[in-house]
Amino acid sequence: MRLALFLVLCSMVGRASAAEPVHVLVWDERQPRQTEAYDNFLGNEIVLQLKASTDDLEFRSVALDDPEQGLSVVNLEWADVIVWWGHARHSDVTEDNSRRVVDHVLSGDLDLIALHSAHWARPFVGAMNWRSVEDGRKHFKEHAEGASLTIETVAPPRERTVPIHGSVSTPAYFGYKKRPDEYHGVIHLPWCCFPDYRPDGKPGTIAVKTPQHPIAGGLPSAFHVTQTEMYNEPFHVPDPDEVIFEETWQLGERFRSGMVWDIGKGKVFYFRPGHETYPVYKQAEVIQVIENACRWLGGKSGQ
Repeated sequence: MRLALFLVLCSMVGRASAAEPVHVLVWDERQPRQTEAYDNFLGNEIVLQLKASTDDLEFRSVALDDPEQGLSVVNLEWADVIVWWGHARHSDVTEDNSRRVVDHVLSGDLDLIALHSAHWARPFVGAMNWRSVEDGRKHFKEHAEGASLTIETVAPPRERTVPIHGSVSTPAYFGYKKRPDEYHGVIHLPWCCFPDYRPDGKPGTIAVKTPQHPIAGGLPSAFHVTQTEMYNEPFHVPDPDEVIFEETWQLGERFRSGMVWDIGKGKVFYFRPGHETYPVYKQAEVIQVIENACRWLGGKSGQ
C-alpha cells in the first residue's frame, strides 16, 4: 500500500516538473527615448528582470520593427500571455495584426497585459470596444421588453483624443423606440483615455484594493513608485470585473491602476505605472505585479 502511494506521488511530482512553462511574449515598440532609462530597451529590461526572479515563465521579446511586427501566427500561437508596451507608434501597428491579437484573446488562447500608455494600443482599444458592445447589448436587452433590437456603434472622432473633465463617461449607451416593438441602441465606444496626465516623474502611491487576488501576491498593502507619470480619472473604459490597485499622488489625483476584464474566453489586465524615461520596470514591486499577472493569466495560479 505504501509502495503504491509512493509511486503515485512520484508520478504526480514528475508530471508537475514536466509541466509546460507559461509562454510570455513581450511586445515593445522600442522608441529611442527608452535609452534615457534602459540600456537595451524597455521590453528587454522587463524580460531581464523577470528571468532573474522566476523559472516557470518562458519569454520571447519582440518589437514593432521585427518581421510581421513581432505578431506572427507562430508567435501568437506560442504565447499564453502578451505583455504590451506602446506609446508613440500605436498607429504603426496594422489593423490586421491588432485584430489577430484580439481574436486570440476572445478565443481564450491568449491573455493581454497592457502597460501604461498601452491604453491607446490598438489591441487594448479593440478589446475594450468588444467589451463595450457586449455590455451595451445586455443593457439594452434588459429594457427592450421583448422588442426587436438593433445596435449602432459610434467611435471617437479619431484615434488618441483626450476627453475633458465633465464629459459623459464612455462607453455610453442611449436607446430609443423606433416603433413600439422595435428598439434601437446607440453605443458610444470608450475613449480609452483620461483628462489629465503629468510626465514630471513625481512618485505615486499604489494601494492594493484586493489583497486576496493572485496578481497582488507577495506585495505590501501599499508601495511607492518612485518615478512615474501621473494619470488622473475618469478613465474612459468599460466597468472592469476587478480593480486590484488604486494609485494616488500628492496633488490629489487618483487612478484605478490595476484592472481586469473578461474578454470572451480570455482576459485583459491593465497596469498603469510607467513612462519610457523613468526606470519603473527596474522596481521590484512593479516586476512582481507583472510576474504575478503572467503566471495567473497563463493559468498557473488557479485562475
